[in-house]
Amino acid sequence: MNPGAEDGVRIGLSAVVMTLKARQAVVLTTPAEDGARALPFGPFDPLRDRTFERALRDFVTAQTGFRLGFVEQLYTFGDAGRASPRATPGPERRREVSVGYLALTPDAAEGEVHDARWDAVFDYFPWEDRRQPADPALAEHLKAWAGWDEARLTRVRSLFALTAENRWDEERVLERYELLYEARLAPEAWRDAGQPAPPALPGRPMASDHRRILATALGRLRSKLKYRPVLFDLTPGVFTLSQLQAGAEAVSGLSLHKQNFRRGVERTGLVEPTGRMSSTTGGRPAELFRFKGVDAQTGAAPGLSLPAQR
Repeated sequence: MNPGAEDGVRIGLSAVVMTLKARQAVVLTTPAEDGARALPFGPFDPLRDRTFERALRDFVTAQTGFRLGFVEQLYTFGDAGRASPRATPGPERRREVSVGYLALTPDAAEGEVHDARWDAVFDYFPWEDRRQPADPALAEHLKAWAGWDEARLTRVRSLFALTAENRWDEERVLERYELLYEARLAPEAWRDAGQPAPPALPGRPMASDHRRILATALGRLRSKLKYRPVLFDLTPGVFTLSQLQAGAEAVSGLSLHKQNFRRGVERTGLVEPTGRMSSTTGGRPAELFRFKGVDAQTGAAPGLSLPAQR
Protein backbone atom coordinates (compact mmCIF):
# COMPACT_ATOMS: atom_id res chain seq x y z
CA MET A 1 0.00 0.00 0.00
CA ASN A 2 1.25 3.51 -0.86
CA PRO A 3 1.67 6.06 1.93
CA GLY A 4 -1.48 8.10 2.20
CA ALA A 5 -3.53 5.56 0.28
CA GLU A 6 -6.10 5.43 3.04
CA ASP A 7 -6.88 9.13 2.60
CA GLY A 8 -6.79 9.08 -1.19
CA VAL A 9 -3.17 10.06 -1.94
CA ARG A 10 -0.57 8.05 -3.81
CA ILE A 11 3.11 8.91 -4.29
CA GLY A 12 4.68 8.32 -7.67
CA LEU A 13 8.08 8.98 -9.19
CA SER A 14 8.68 10.39 -12.66
CA ALA A 15 11.98 10.62 -14.55
CA VAL A 16 13.10 13.13 -17.17
CA VAL A 17 15.98 11.35 -18.91
CA MET A 18 17.71 13.60 -21.44
CA THR A 19 20.61 13.32 -23.85
CA LEU A 20 21.77 14.61 -27.24
CA LYS A 21 21.09 12.74 -30.46
CA ALA A 22 21.71 13.99 -34.02
CA ARG A 23 22.40 17.45 -32.54
CA GLN A 24 19.01 17.56 -30.84
CA ALA A 25 18.08 17.46 -27.17
CA VAL A 26 15.96 14.34 -26.73
CA VAL A 27 13.93 12.89 -23.86
CA LEU A 28 13.08 9.27 -23.07
CA THR A 29 9.32 8.61 -23.28
CA THR A 30 6.96 5.67 -22.88
CA PRO A 31 3.37 5.09 -24.06
CA ALA A 32 0.45 5.98 -21.78
CA GLU A 33 -2.97 4.34 -21.71
CA ASP A 34 -4.55 7.15 -23.77
CA GLY A 35 -1.97 6.86 -26.55
CA ALA A 36 -0.05 9.98 -25.54
CA ARG A 37 3.61 9.87 -24.65
CA ALA A 38 4.61 9.89 -20.99
CA LEU A 39 7.76 10.17 -18.97
CA PRO A 40 8.87 6.95 -17.28
CA PHE A 41 6.65 6.82 -14.21
CA GLY A 42 6.01 4.42 -11.37
CA PRO A 43 4.54 4.21 -7.86
CA PHE A 44 6.55 4.31 -4.67
CA ASP A 45 5.85 1.37 -2.37
CA PRO A 46 7.21 2.02 1.16
CA LEU A 47 7.01 -1.67 2.05
CA ARG A 48 9.12 -2.74 -0.92
CA ASP A 49 11.27 0.27 -1.85
CA ARG A 50 14.09 1.39 0.43
CA THR A 51 14.47 4.84 -1.19
CA PHE A 52 12.79 6.98 -3.84
CA GLU A 53 15.91 6.88 -6.00
CA ARG A 54 16.24 3.08 -5.86
CA ALA A 55 12.60 2.69 -6.84
CA LEU A 56 13.04 5.22 -9.66
CA ARG A 57 16.03 3.36 -11.07
CA ASP A 58 14.24 0.01 -10.96
CA PHE A 59 11.07 1.02 -12.76
CA VAL A 60 12.87 3.14 -15.40
CA THR A 61 14.93 0.07 -16.31
CA ALA A 62 11.83 -2.15 -16.25
CA GLN A 63 9.82 0.23 -18.47
CA THR A 64 12.53 1.27 -20.92
CA GLY A 65 15.50 -1.10 -20.62
CA PHE A 66 17.62 1.96 -19.81
CA ARG A 67 19.89 2.10 -16.74
CA LEU A 68 20.14 5.52 -15.12
CA GLY A 69 23.41 7.17 -14.18
CA PHE A 70 23.44 10.35 -12.10
CA VAL A 71 20.00 11.70 -11.12
CA GLU A 72 18.88 14.74 -9.15
CA GLN A 73 15.51 15.60 -7.68
CA LEU A 74 13.59 18.27 -9.55
CA TYR A 75 10.36 19.14 -7.79
CA THR A 76 7.27 17.63 -6.18
CA PHE A 77 4.14 17.87 -8.34
CA GLY A 78 0.87 17.51 -6.46
CA ASP A 79 -1.75 19.74 -8.07
CA ALA A 80 -5.34 18.67 -7.58
CA GLY A 81 -6.65 16.73 -10.56
CA ARG A 82 -3.34 15.23 -11.64
CA ALA A 83 -3.24 11.47 -12.00
CA SER A 84 -0.87 8.81 -13.14
CA PRO A 85 -0.92 8.29 -16.92
CA ARG A 86 -1.37 4.61 -16.12
CA ALA A 87 -4.12 5.03 -13.53
CA THR A 88 -7.46 3.35 -14.04
CA PRO A 89 -10.28 5.88 -14.56
CA GLY A 90 -13.19 5.76 -12.16
CA PRO A 91 -14.22 6.52 -8.58
CA GLU A 92 -11.23 4.65 -7.14
CA ARG A 93 -8.71 7.02 -8.74
CA ARG A 94 -6.67 8.66 -6.01
CA ARG A 95 -4.86 11.94 -5.97
CA GLU A 96 -1.31 11.58 -7.27
CA VAL A 97 1.74 13.31 -5.82
CA SER A 98 4.73 12.85 -8.10
CA VAL A 99 8.38 13.45 -7.24
CA GLY A 100 10.21 14.40 -10.43
CA TYR A 101 13.85 13.60 -11.18
CA LEU A 102 16.27 14.79 -13.87
CA ALA A 103 18.78 12.35 -15.33
CA LEU A 104 21.42 13.18 -17.95
CA THR A 105 23.28 10.66 -20.08
CA PRO A 106 25.71 10.75 -23.01
CA ASP A 107 24.26 7.50 -24.35
CA ALA A 108 21.08 7.42 -26.43
CA ALA A 109 20.65 3.69 -26.97
CA GLU A 110 19.53 2.96 -30.51
CA GLY A 111 16.14 1.43 -31.23
CA GLU A 112 12.99 1.13 -29.16
CA VAL A 113 12.95 -0.97 -26.01
CA HIS A 114 9.59 -1.93 -24.43
CA ASP A 115 7.93 0.78 -26.61
CA ALA A 116 10.21 3.42 -25.09
CA ARG A 117 11.84 5.91 -27.45
CA TRP A 118 13.80 9.15 -27.62
CA ASP A 119 11.69 12.16 -28.65
CA ALA A 120 12.99 15.60 -29.61
CA VAL A 121 12.35 17.97 -26.70
CA PHE A 122 11.38 20.79 -29.06
CA ASP A 123 8.59 18.63 -30.51
CA TYR A 124 6.88 19.29 -27.18
CA PHE A 125 8.01 22.94 -26.91
CA PRO A 126 8.57 24.29 -30.44
CA TRP A 127 8.45 27.91 -29.21
CA GLU A 128 11.54 27.23 -27.07
CA ASP A 129 13.78 26.80 -30.15
CA ARG A 130 14.80 30.39 -30.85
CA ARG A 131 17.03 29.25 -33.71
CA GLN A 132 13.85 29.01 -35.76
CA PRO A 133 11.62 31.97 -36.70
CA ALA A 134 8.94 32.59 -34.08
CA ASP A 135 5.44 31.45 -35.01
CA PRO A 136 3.46 34.66 -35.69
CA ALA A 137 0.18 32.80 -35.16
CA LEU A 138 1.15 31.93 -31.60
CA ALA A 139 1.88 35.58 -30.81
CA GLU A 140 -1.48 36.62 -32.28
CA HIS A 141 -3.34 33.98 -30.25
CA LEU A 142 -1.61 35.12 -27.06
CA LYS A 143 -2.40 38.79 -27.71
CA ALA A 144 -6.02 37.92 -28.49
CA TRP A 145 -6.26 36.04 -25.18
CA ALA A 146 -4.72 38.96 -23.30
CA GLY A 147 -7.07 41.49 -24.90
CA TRP A 148 -6.96 44.82 -23.08
CA ASP A 149 -5.91 43.26 -19.79
CA GLU A 150 -2.63 45.04 -19.05
CA ALA A 151 -1.43 42.41 -16.59
CA ARG A 152 -1.94 39.65 -19.17
CA LEU A 153 -0.28 41.70 -21.92
CA THR A 154 2.72 42.33 -19.71
CA ARG A 155 3.13 38.60 -19.01
CA VAL A 156 2.79 37.70 -22.69
CA ARG A 157 5.28 40.33 -23.83
CA SER A 158 7.76 39.52 -21.10
CA LEU A 159 7.70 35.72 -21.38
CA PHE A 160 7.62 35.52 -25.18
CA ALA A 161 9.77 38.63 -25.85
CA LEU A 162 7.23 40.14 -28.22
CA THR A 163 8.73 43.64 -28.17
CA ALA A 164 12.27 44.99 -28.49
CA GLU A 165 12.19 45.98 -24.82
CA ASN A 166 11.65 42.40 -23.70
CA ARG A 167 14.66 40.08 -23.55
CA TRP A 168 14.13 36.36 -24.14
CA ASP A 169 14.93 34.45 -20.96
CA GLU A 170 15.57 30.85 -21.95
CA GLU A 171 15.23 29.62 -18.37
CA ARG A 172 11.52 30.54 -18.03
CA VAL A 173 10.29 27.40 -19.81
CA LEU A 174 7.74 26.41 -17.17
CA GLU A 175 6.25 29.91 -16.97
CA ARG A 176 5.72 29.98 -20.73
CA TYR A 177 4.07 26.56 -20.74
CA GLU A 178 1.81 27.50 -17.84
CA LEU A 179 0.79 30.70 -19.63
CA LEU A 180 -0.14 28.68 -22.72
CA TYR A 181 -2.12 26.31 -20.51
CA GLU A 182 -3.96 29.24 -18.90
CA ALA A 183 -4.67 30.71 -22.34
CA ARG A 184 -5.98 27.31 -23.45
CA LEU A 185 -3.33 27.06 -26.12
CA ALA A 186 -2.11 23.75 -24.68
CA PRO A 187 -4.10 20.60 -25.57
CA GLU A 188 -3.82 19.45 -21.94
CA ALA A 189 -5.96 22.42 -20.81
CA TRP A 190 -8.87 21.18 -22.95
CA ARG A 191 -8.32 17.56 -21.95
CA ASP A 192 -8.33 18.45 -18.25
CA ALA A 193 -11.60 20.33 -18.75
CA GLY A 194 -13.14 17.26 -20.41
CA GLN A 195 -13.41 18.98 -23.80
CA PRO A 196 -11.97 18.14 -27.23
CA ALA A 197 -8.97 20.29 -28.11
CA PRO A 198 -9.06 22.36 -31.31
CA PRO A 199 -6.54 21.37 -33.99
CA ALA A 200 -3.11 22.90 -34.54
CA LEU A 201 -2.31 23.88 -30.96
CA PRO A 202 1.47 24.31 -30.53
CA GLY A 203 3.58 21.38 -29.37
CA ARG A 204 2.76 17.73 -28.79
CA PRO A 205 0.77 16.99 -25.62
CA MET A 206 1.88 14.51 -22.98
CA ALA A 207 -0.02 12.33 -20.54
CA SER A 208 -1.08 13.73 -17.16
CA ASP A 209 1.05 16.80 -16.32
CA HIS A 210 4.21 15.33 -17.80
CA ARG A 211 4.75 18.24 -20.20
CA ARG A 212 4.81 20.49 -17.15
CA ILE A 213 7.39 18.23 -15.51
CA LEU A 214 9.46 18.23 -18.71
CA ALA A 215 9.25 22.04 -18.87
CA THR A 216 10.55 22.21 -15.30
CA ALA A 217 13.46 19.93 -16.22
CA LEU A 218 14.40 21.89 -19.35
CA GLY A 219 14.37 25.18 -17.44
CA ARG A 220 16.53 23.64 -14.70
CA LEU A 221 19.01 22.26 -17.23
CA ARG A 222 19.28 25.57 -19.07
CA SER A 223 19.98 27.33 -15.79
CA LYS A 224 22.60 24.79 -14.73
CA LEU A 225 24.46 25.16 -18.04
CA LYS A 226 25.69 28.55 -16.83
CA TYR A 227 27.08 27.57 -13.44
CA ARG A 228 27.84 23.82 -13.60
CA PRO A 229 29.53 21.77 -16.35
CA VAL A 230 26.37 19.70 -16.98
CA LEU A 231 26.82 19.86 -20.74
CA PHE A 232 29.59 17.29 -20.39
CA ASP A 233 27.09 14.86 -18.83
CA LEU A 234 25.36 14.87 -22.24
CA THR A 235 28.41 14.58 -24.49
CA PRO A 236 30.64 11.61 -25.36
CA GLY A 237 34.10 11.25 -23.86
CA VAL A 238 35.80 13.08 -26.74
CA PHE A 239 34.30 15.82 -28.90
CA THR A 240 35.12 18.72 -31.17
CA LEU A 241 34.38 22.28 -30.06
CA SER A 242 31.76 22.45 -32.83
CA GLN A 243 30.02 19.42 -31.35
CA LEU A 244 30.18 21.00 -27.90
CA GLN A 245 28.63 24.21 -29.23
CA ALA A 246 25.93 22.23 -31.05
CA GLY A 247 25.06 20.55 -27.75
CA ALA A 248 24.79 23.89 -25.96
CA GLU A 249 22.56 25.21 -28.74
CA ALA A 250 20.38 22.08 -28.69
CA VAL A 251 19.65 22.57 -25.00
CA SER A 252 19.41 26.37 -24.87
CA GLY A 253 17.53 26.78 -28.15
CA LEU A 254 19.86 29.67 -28.99
CA SER A 255 22.22 30.27 -31.90
CA LEU A 256 25.56 30.95 -30.23
CA HIS A 257 28.39 33.15 -31.48
CA LYS A 258 31.12 30.72 -32.53
CA GLN A 259 34.25 32.63 -31.56
CA ASN A 260 32.79 34.00 -28.32
CA PHE A 261 31.65 30.51 -27.31
CA ARG A 262 35.12 29.07 -27.93
CA ARG A 263 36.78 31.87 -26.00
CA GLY A 264 34.39 31.21 -23.13
CA VAL A 265 35.25 27.50 -23.15
CA GLU A 266 38.96 28.33 -23.09
CA ARG A 267 38.51 30.71 -20.13
CA THR A 268 36.82 28.03 -18.02
CA GLY A 269 39.72 25.60 -18.43
CA LEU A 270 37.18 22.77 -18.54
CA VAL A 271 38.53 21.03 -21.62
CA GLU A 272 41.90 19.86 -22.87
CA PRO A 273 43.09 18.66 -26.30
CA THR A 274 43.52 14.94 -26.81
CA GLY A 275 46.18 15.31 -29.51
CA ARG A 276 43.88 13.57 -31.98
CA MET A 277 41.82 14.83 -34.90
CA SER A 278 38.30 13.96 -35.99
CA SER A 279 37.70 13.02 -39.61
CA THR A 280 33.91 12.73 -39.29
CA THR A 281 33.06 16.42 -39.40
CA GLY A 282 32.42 16.44 -43.16
CA GLY A 283 35.12 19.07 -43.81
CA ARG A 284 38.59 19.74 -42.57
CA PRO A 285 39.69 17.49 -39.68
CA ALA A 286 38.88 19.08 -36.32
CA GLU A 287 40.76 18.77 -33.07
CA LEU A 288 39.27 16.47 -30.46
CA PHE A 289 38.94 17.57 -26.83
CA ARG A 290 37.89 15.96 -23.54
CA PHE A 291 36.44 17.22 -20.27
CA LYS A 292 39.14 17.73 -17.64
CA GLY A 293 36.80 17.24 -14.68
CA VAL A 294 36.53 19.09 -11.41
CA ASP A 295 39.60 20.94 -10.14
CA ALA A 296 41.25 18.57 -7.64
CA GLN A 297 42.47 21.46 -5.44
CA THR A 298 39.44 23.77 -5.32
CA GLY A 299 36.58 21.58 -6.53
CA ALA A 300 35.75 24.34 -9.01
CA ALA A 301 33.79 23.33 -12.10
CA PRO A 302 32.14 26.36 -13.71
CA GLY A 303 29.45 26.36 -16.34
CA LEU A 304 29.61 27.75 -19.87
CA SER A 305 28.59 31.18 -21.07
CA LEU A 306 25.93 31.28 -23.79
CA PRO A 307 26.89 34.20 -26.08
CA ALA A 308 23.84 34.36 -28.32
CA GLN A 309 24.03 35.77 -31.82
CA ARG A 310 22.40 39.16 -32.14
